[in-house]
Amino acid sequence: MIQTEYIRSLHSNYERICLENDFQEHKYQYAMLSRGGIKGLLPCDLRYVNGTAYLYYDITSKQNISLLYQKDSINREWFLDFFWSVKHIRDELGRFLLQESNVLWVPEQIYQDLEKNIFSFLYVPYYEGENQFLTLLGFLVEHIDYSDEKLVELVYHIYEQSEKKGEVYLQNQIFEDIKHFEENSFIKKAEITGEKPEERLPSGEELVETGMEENNINPSGTEKQVPEKKSLLARFERKKGKGKEKENPFQKQSSWEESGYSYAVAEDSDYNEEEYGQTVYLEPHRDQKKILHKIYSSDGKILVSVDREVLLIGKNRDKVDIYLEDLSVSRLHGRIVKTKENVICLEDLNSTNGTFLNGNRMQPYERRALEPGDEIMCGKVVLQYR
Repeated sequence: MIQTEYIRSLHSNYERICLENDFQEHKYQYAMLSRGGIKGLLPCDLRYVNGTAYLYYDITSKQNISLLYQKDSINREWFLDFFWSVKHIRDELGRFLLQESNVLWVPEQIYQDLEKNIFSFLYVPYYEGENQFLTLLGFLVEHIDYSDEKLVELVYHIYEQSEKKGEVYLQNQIFEDIKHFEENSFIKKAEITGEKPEERLPSGEELVETGMEENNINPSGTEKQVPEKKSLLARFERKKGKGKEKENPFQKQSSWEESGYSYAVAEDSDYNEEEYGQTVYLEPHRDQKKILHKIYSSDGKILVSVDREVLLIGKNRDKVDIYLEDLSVSRLHGRIVKTKENVICLEDLNSTNGTFLNGNRMQPYERRALEPGDEIMCGKVVLQYR
């Protein structure tokens, strides 16, 4: 199991990995990674700290996709950009004789530059752990935009084929399926806008071969029998043993009767108010009153109440809960989170200019407990937690 930690050095943020004592820095993969120039991989340096060797990966101005899509859904455009980036990095690794299995495919280790919209992957030389690409696909299944039915079908198809066929499917066929999906999307758009597509739609036989039939017509022209669609997410979660259901476009409860639950109906009562008397209001016990903390600006204005599990801080107005319009603040700068133990914490989100708690700089992704009266500084913006 690889242990990583996050370090801030001068004006850059790093994720670093401690290397074994018997590693050989002149071996090919270490030399190629330190040399750099492989587009799509996180820039990496080999450094020695107190006699211990570390790989330092530069993650400045980048954010991991696990955090980016905790609340937001992944749309079609992002999905296509991401997978063509995956194909590009696979091609690059092959060109430099590096092993694709040494990429950490978990969402927490895949970074996106929000300004340039570029993806970067973390490569660990001579990594012998499990290939976690299926974990990445599971993340996509859970966070995909379920209002886009065709995209949902594609993602689940990819997950299912990867689970059945493994590397045989992931090497080439996955990109063929995505290419067919993208070509069809382009043609549908052209029909609406009147543009003439440059590439043809795959034939029925080609679609059948890839398992991605676009309509209900066989190559012979006869209509096919299409099985009833089921909840893709529910099927996915049963595979994972989660045993809970989420709403999606393919399976909705139309009424309380269908769900099997009973519901209350108001009816006339046969008792009068004098017999039972007036209801007496009881003051809530002091221990039952919930203390609700707030975040204040430097001039004493209330910005937000800490009444949710996660509050994002930054200058990306569309994604954050606490919007700070200042050039020193990163798009996603930090967040306030409530732990399972109901402890309110401040966390830095790999910010460029740093997050400070009571004047002390936090490391990237470091989390510290908040106390009433604490001062939070994001870049140059000062906030108060009370």
